[in-house]
Amino acid sequence: MKSPAQVGRVCSRAGCRSVATMTLTYIYAESTAVVGPLATYSEPHAYDLCVVHGERLKVPHGWSVIKQELTGNEPGPSDDDLMAIADAVREVAKRNEEASVTAGEENSQATIGRRGHLRAVPS
Repeated sequence: MKSPAQVGRVCSRAGCRSVATMTLTYIYAESTAVVGPLATYSEPHAYDLCVVHGERLKVPHGWSVIKQELTGNEPGPSDDDLMAIADAVREVAKRNEEASVTAGEENSQATIGRRGHLRAVPS
């Protein structure tokens, strides 16, 4: 039998070596925890959880939890969804660039501060 490390990613909880099946992320500004399908890539600010720890998740008082049910046949985003996201990102980048030019800044990258969180995943 294969160990969890050979099968895939393991649960982020200390001492748990079970196979991760879902990803937990926090939206601190909205006091919300989001549990959904296992992310394509392991992200530094997300936690991979096994079934047991995903079901036992506790959040601070006043926080809400959004759980996307894992059916195993999620189709993923459509081409229209992906194009809408790309257009929104382009629009924000364009606004940031225009704001930098009107503010007299020569290097718009210096005002952005960090790169976005979107990642292109080949099909």
